[in-house]
Amino acid sequence: MDLAVNVLVVNAGSSSLKLGVLDEDDIVLAETQVERWSGGDQTGPLKDFLSDAPTVDAVGHRVVHGGSEFACATAIDDDVRAGIEALTGLAPLHQPRALAGVDAARRLLPDVAQVACFDTAFHTTMSAAATTYAVPAAWRRRWDLRRFGFHGLSHAYASRRATELAARPGARVVSCHLGSGASLAAVADGRSVDTTMGFTPLAGLVMATRSGDVDPGLLVWLQRAGLTLDDLEDGLEHHSGLAGLSEVGGDLRDVRKAANNGDQRAVLALQVHLHRLRQGIAAMTASLGGIDVLVFTGGVGEHDAALRADTAAGLAFLGIDLDTGRNADVVADNRVSRDASAVEVWVVEAREDVEIATQTRALLNSNERRKR
Repeated sequence: MDLAVNVLVVNAGSSSLKLGVLDEDDIVLAETQVERWSGGDQTGPLKDFLSDAPTVDAVGHRVVHGGSEFACATAIDDDVRAGIEALTGLAPLHQPRALAGVDAARRLLPDVAQVACFDTAFHTTMSAAATTYAVPAAWRRRWDLRRFGFHGLSHAYASRRATELAARPGARVVSCHLGSGASLAAVADGRSVDTTMGFTPLAGLVMATRSGDVDPGLLVWLQRAGLTLDDLEDGLEHHSGLAGLSEVGGDLRDVRKAANNGDQRAVLALQVHLHRLRQGIAAMTASLGGIDVLVFTGGVGEHDAALRADTAAGLAFLGIDLDTGRNADVVADNRVSRDASAVEVWVVEAREDVEIATQTRALLNSNERRKR
């Protein structure tokens, strides 16, 4: 029998920290969120949480970047920690905070197994055709340049949950993780085939403050025109996307309100955002050779009925037919397409915590079976 394991999930974001304890049935026994958490040597939030939390048998950590080295959930020791730290340059906002969570948990729970679960790992099943950049071979060999993809923990859970709800195992799924950061994934029989993010999380869709895809020649031109590398990085990461287009900020609700009040910058922002989203879904469908299930998840994907409706309206040629009433009143983990729709459309609650706990238990149970 598999071990009954209470898993402490440590999800360190770029500025926040989410903590939760899930039992073997993925029931949340305790949880909290620290909105402003800088990492470093801050063990206080975790220590305070553990003082009232149930017994913890294992700790699962979300780590954004696993590079080419980490293709699955991995038990953390000093060497693994060093490997995660070596990838900091590829995820400078997230990696140090994940390591701060790792260090705090190892210090406070020295006898408890610690497991790293990587956002990039889900996409390691993509083919070379999907991951290889057409840049000089010498560059690829020297720096391991390739499409990694992100949001893998969310895409893995959402695509699996949607196929369970639809009772369509092995379905071709396009998963839409839409929030401040956003990406799509093409999933066939539970395996990632393609995704919109690339070497970094800047690529793909228009996001809250991130640009998404931009002509690299434009960036070269801007640098020759006088922008520094720091200027480019700051602009693309923090002042682009919906914020850069609308000039009212990156929150889609604020942009939509401004558009409804006649602000033409906001109107254009919504149009560009929607155009890229439809385009991306169609591209993911092409990578799959068709689509059976479309799933929306993440803060925007779950709660913005207008965005789901507008997206579906431009994708009717794929066989997507949304039910207006279902879409307007949906709660998470429910279908929003018509019964006759060739493609089932589902809204699924984002549960990275469940995916991290699942991967953590699977690794521990696998190790236990090997011992036997």
